[in-house]
Amino acid sequence: MNKKVAIIMGSGSDADTTTGATKVMQQFDVEYEFCVVPAHRSSERLFEYAKTRTGRNVDIIIAGAGGAAHLPGMMAALTIILVIGVPIKSTNSIDEWDSLLSIVQIPNDVPVATLAVNRAQNAGRLAKATLAKHDESVRQKLTELKNDNVAKVKKHNETLN
Repeated sequence: MNKKVAIIMGSGSDADTTTGATKVMQQFDVEYEFCVVPAHRSSERLFEYAKTRTGRNVDIIIAGAGGAAHLPGMMAALTIILVIGVPIKSTNSIDEWDSLLSIVQIPNDVPVATLAVNRAQNAGRLAKATLAKHDESVRQKLTELKNDNVAKVKKHNETLN
């Protein structure tokens, strides 16, 4: 497969949450990279990472961030590809709202697809659904997953009657 997903986070403490996206990539045999790219503590790394994205063949960025959560918006400002933002509840979070609002309130012309707090697994599923458009193997695995979910619901309903 020639499409690659970058799963990045603002801090190493975000790894527990963003690992949910890596599990989806592994399940669907999607090539990915997983690393820390701080928006605040090492902004030079953020700029360099964005500039070298094309050379690393990254087509989708999943960016998890807590607190002020500037990472997804900054990546969207520096690239032209799909950025999926995952707000992460951090230890200094204010009722979980700060990271969510930081990401969803990105200004016009800097789009970030934003998911629910701590839902990196859904970010992985959104990325693979996007990749499925151009990759038959991902499309086939996604169809199998959907069919499995339908079968589970049907079986569950049969046990209720």
